[in-house]
Order: sequence, then C-alpha cells, then structure tokens
Amino acid sequence: MDDTRGAAFWQALSFTQSDLPMAVYDADLRLLHANERMGRITGRTEDEMRGHRSGFLLYDGADVDRTDDAGGTAAPAGGIEAAMRRVLRTGEAESLQTSRRAPGERHARSWALSLSPLRDTAGRVYALALTGFENSAQRRARASLALLNEASMRIGTTLDVTRTAQELASTPLPAFADFISVDLLDSVLHGDEPTPGPVSGDVPLRRVAHESAQHPDAREAAVAVGDLDSYPEFSPPARCLATGRAVLTGPGDRAYTDWMARDPRRSAKSTDFGAESVVAAPLVARGNVLGAALFTRRLYPEPFTEDDLALAEQLAARAAICIDNARRYTRERATAVTLQRSLLPRGVPAQSAAEVATRYRPADPRHGVGGDWFDVIPLAGSRVALVVGDVVGHGIHASATMGRLRTAVRTLADIDLPPDELLTHLDDVVVRLASENSGGTGPDGAPGTDEYTGASCLYVVYDPVSRRCCAARAGHPPPVLATPDGVARLLDLPGGPPLGLGGLPFESAEFEVPVGSTLALYTDGLIESHEHGAGTGRGMGTDPGSGVDGLCAILAAPSPSLETTCDTVLDKLLSPSRTDDVALLLARTRALDVDQVATWELAAEPELVAEVRERVSGQLAAWGLEELAFTTELVVSELFTNAILHGGGPVQLRLIRDRTLLCEVCDTSTSAPHLRRARVYDEGGRGLLLVARLTQRWGTRQLPGGKAIWAEQPLPSPDRELSAPAP
Repeated sequence: MDDTRGAAFWQALSFTQSDLPMAVYDADLRLLHANERMGRITGRTEDEMRGHRSGFLLYDGADVDRTDDAGGTAAPAGGIEAAMRRVLRTGEAESLQTSRRAPGERHARSWALSLSPLRDTAGRVYALALTGFENSAQRRARASLALLNEASMRIGTTLDVTRTAQELASTPLPAFADFISVDLLDSVLHGDEPTPGPVSGDVPLRRVAHESAQHPDAREAAVAVGDLDSYPEFSPPARCLATGRAVLTGPGDRAYTDWMARDPRRSAKSTDFGAESVVAAPLVARGNVLGAALFTRRLYPEPFTEDDLALAEQLAARAAICIDNARRYTRERATAVTLQRSLLPRGVPAQSAAEVATRYRPADPRHGVGGDWFDVIPLAGSRVALVVGDVVGHGIHASATMGRLRTAVRTLADIDLPPDELLTHLDDVVVRLASENSGGTGPDGAPGTDEYTGASCLYVVYDPVSRRCCAARAGHPPPVLATPDGVARLLDLPGGPPLGLGGLPFESAEFEVPVGSTLALYTDGLIESHEHGAGTGRGMGTDPGSGVDGLCAILAAPSPSLETTCDTVLDKLLSPSRTDDVALLLARTRALDVDQVATWELAAEPELVAEVRERVSGQLAAWGLEELAFTTELVVSELFTNAILHGGGPVQLRLIRDRTLLCEVCDTSTSAPHLRRARVYDEGGRGLLLVARLTQRWGTRQLPGGKAIWAEQPLPSPDRELSAPAP
C-alpha cells in the first residue's frame, strides 16, 4: 500500500470511527458522507441522508452563535445554513454554538460545531466538513458560574432581611427557575437568634418574598407575602430543613403529591399551575437555620438535575449569609433604637407653666441613632426647665453619652442651679467623659476610645408667676420667641462655648415672655438641613440664616395646636438628604392667675411668727384648703423661724396653689440649710427633718440676693386640684 492510499485509509478510518459527529457537504449543502455518530444523533443511516440536506441541517432555525477564533461568542449569524454558505463562499472556517434536541431525546443538548472548507488540488473550495462537539456540561457549568456571579452582586445589596429575600427570589429568574419563593422563621424577621442546627417536625415559616417569571403578580403562589404557613414534616421545605441539604422533588414524588393534596390552596394552584420539577433548599448561615427557598420549574425546558441541586444549595447559602447579616444588623439596630428611646423622655411631665410639643428625627429614619435630646423638667414654684442638647456623632456611643448628659442635667436641675452654673457643671461632666473615653480601660478591661466627646446644650427656665425666662447656651443655637401678636424673632442670648472644652465661662440672660408666646428650642440639624437642602424644593431660601427665617415665619403664622406646628416645621424645613439628627421642642407659655399666688414681705422679727400663721390660715381658708392648715402652719413657722435665725431680713413668704401647695420663704442669706438628725440632747436641728416628714418634697435654690427654701404638699383630693390655667 503506497503512502497516498495509506493516508486515505487512515483518514477514512478516523472519519467513520470517530466518536464526534462528522459530515461532508457539497456546494449545494447536500450530504456526501456522514459517520456513524452523526447517524445516531439524527436517527438516520448515511445512505438515508446522502444527497439530502441532512445532519444538523435538519434542525436548523434555532438560535446559532458564531464563534470567533479566540473562542468568544459573537452575535447570531442566521443559522447553520447561512454559516455553511459563508464558508463555501469565503473559504474561511467558522465555529458555531447551537442547542439541538435529537429524535428520541427529551431534552436538548448543546453543541459546538466546526465548519471547515475542503479544497481540490487547484485550491478551490468544493465542499465543507462539519464536526460537532457536545459541550452541554461545560455550558451548564459556565451558566452556573455566571448565575452565581450575578447572585453575588445582586443579593445582599442592603442590610434589610425582606429586601435580601426579595433579591434571592428575583435573581435566578428565568435562567434557573420559573417560580421562586422564600420563607423565613419569624425569629429571623425580628432579629432574634435563629434556631441552631437542623429543624425537625412541622415547621412554621412566614412567606417573605416570591417571584414568577411568567406572571408579575405571582399568581402561582399558594401563600401570600407576609402570611405564616405551617409546613408538615414530609413537605420539601421541612425535609430540607431537617437534613440541611437541598431536596429534589416534583409530581413523581409521593411526599410531594401528599403535600399538595393536604392543602386545598396548594392543590388548586397545582391544578392551574402544575410544577414539573421542584427544589427546596435550606437557608443556613453559621450553623443557624433561617428558612427555606423553593425553586420551581414548569415552563423550563428541562427538569432539575443533580447539578441544579448543587447550584440551588450554593444560591441559598450565599443568600443565607446576606440574610443573617441583615438579621444581625436588625438586632443591633433594634438594640440601639431601644437604648435611645429609653434615654429620651417618653412623655411630657405634668406641669402648668407651658404647653409643650416635641419631635425627634434621626438623620436616617431607618438606621440612624444619634445624640440629640430634649427634656422638660418641672421645677419648684411651678417653674419649668426646657432643655435641648446635641452630642457630637451618631450611633451607640453618641446615644449613651446623650443619656448620661440628660441624667446629669436632671440631677443639676433638681438642685435648682441657675442656667449658667448648670452649664458650668455640665461642662465638667463632659470633660470627665472625654477623659474616660480617651485613655485607660473600662470596667471590663476594654481599652478606651479616641472618639471626641463634645456636645452643645440650651437650658431655659420659665416662671409662670413672674412670666420671665432665664436662659443660657453652650455652643447651641439660641431659641426663637414668637409672641401672640404674630412677631417671631431669634433671642439675643450670650454665646457660650461648646461643652467639653473646660474652664470657659457661661452667661445667662433674662427676658420677659408674654403669656401665650411660643418658645422654640431646636438642634442645629433643623436649620442646617434647611439651608443645605434648599435646592430640593422643600426649603424656603438659600441665604445664610434662611433656616432660622423659615422657622420664624412658621411660628409667626397662627396654628391650631403646637403639634400641628411641629409637623409643619419638620415638613417645610427638613431635607431628605440631611446628615444630622433633629430635636425640636415647642413651648407655649402660660401664667398663674393672681388668686393662685399669695406673697408677703415681712421683717425678720420673731414676734411676727404668730401673724404669719394667721395669714397662712386665712389664705388657705380662702382657697378652701382648711384641711392643710395645721401642717402648713407648722411648715411655715419652721421656715420663717430659720430665716430669722440663720438668714437676714427682709423675709418674703409665698404660697402658690397649683397642682400642689407650695410654701416658699426667701431671705438674704446665701448659705443653704442641711438636713441632719439631731441627737437626744441637741436643742436644735429638728426643724428641717420635721418639714421633710410633713411635706411631699422640699429644697432650696439660690437667688440673686439670697436663697429660697420651699416645700410642697399634695392637695387634699383630686377633685380639688386646680386645673392648668388657660393660656
């Protein structure tokens, strides 16, 4: 056998016995030769196909991709026939990618086709050779990797459990399934710790999300989003949670059909939208069971395979990590929000000095936790302290610092310090907090932080008897006063340094407030938000100070209530893009009627004690409080006597009938008395102890020219309690 005949022999042998489908076509695309593998794919012999447009041409018309020399896929090229004619015309080989289902096969397979020109001895193209290579597994692997890559980018874009579940339900559609549902344990939605390890038995799950590739309203779903459903232990979701592995099921599975038949809703949906194949995959993260995802194929050309089972597990595992991260964030945020809400006032305490309305808005309504605060503190003499403060920063640290400062303000207010002195002591508190945070270790051995601890505060005291305010500020915007005549202005208060600098003085100022005026205390987030967000169309100007101008304009306009005014202020001044928290406190001032206050200026003479008792008894009789006469006479006698012995004249005695009965004695001495227990043979020291036992509470406060000692008694009965005066 010569070399030429030997080469032809081996070529023919490789053609006929190759495991790859091969065929040769003439210039008219009629089949000349086909090997046995091509025959098995087409279901015809070589003789049956010879002279006809046979082989892969029988299945032409589906999408065909043209592949370049580097193996990349180009745009569709118009089918196999068009590609073959190009090869015959240009003499250049081409590679194609197509998907075909051969006769007798249920599912299509993916093929890579190679078209090569055949030339005669003169170099002219007279035929072409077609070789096929099945790459279904490679195509599925690439598709799976592409889907996982897409899932890693689209699932977990937020720290929201529901949103993450929705992303899992929508991302694999329609490439992987026709319908997907996600059900979670209720504990996951609440941010609680999920159940560790497998879950057995019937499992209650709440539908969080579902998506359909065919129907936007997901009418295939038997459970509505938000509903709780119990999955029996033989159902696919319960089985996957018990084993921790994905479950492949469908109409051919007895457990699946029993599940469908047991629930009338699912039975009806199965009749209308029967599933061909189903995969239930557990959502497990860090060893904790979160829920289950159900992948359903009905219109998909192929049922799920074992490879799809592994892919579903990977999708569920990636989503479970994101859901668990969101759950942890939900828990931490809930803790932070609970902490902050517990540190802020839960309601306005009962007092007669002013009608109060408050608002707090974090920078981020869903996730923000900051250090802004407000407070309303009743003081002796029917006065009230109005407080607004702002701690630098956001988060747990700012909230905790805010809580400590609010407690400090209440403690300092309880000893009735003037506003400037109160801020001085509060500044010392902030300095100590900064020192604790910047160095050393905490009680648990944890190192201190380097976070800056700074704050601002505005402290205002209003007296409904004198109708005057005394206020001081530490690095805080001054309040706005709107009088009943429709004029609103920014009050001129001395500017104090922010809290935390240490050693710098604070000044207070007094001003008269007409009855029915509105005081607005706020944090700088309100006016800065307005100025920075003016371009959003919600502001009222862009000039510096326009936030204050806008606030003044709102307060000057008549409003049915302070609550409505608060809502109007926030609606018109807050920008959606603000970066700072906002606290707002509005107080509409009231005044006590003249017949609620009795005042006497007396000389510091012991013989006047009896006269004082008579005056007090007469006033209590006029008020209808004879039941309190005996106790009040004892209290007034003791306080007046102490003022004579330890203070200086003149002495002022004042009775105030408000929500309680207040007795107040003022003298010119600045030394405050101290409660002590007298020993058996002591001649004095029992007076204040007697006052403390007979009254509801007592205390002292410093005045510009001395001090005041006061004591409060509850009124005899609720029906005799004086209602708050009208503004």
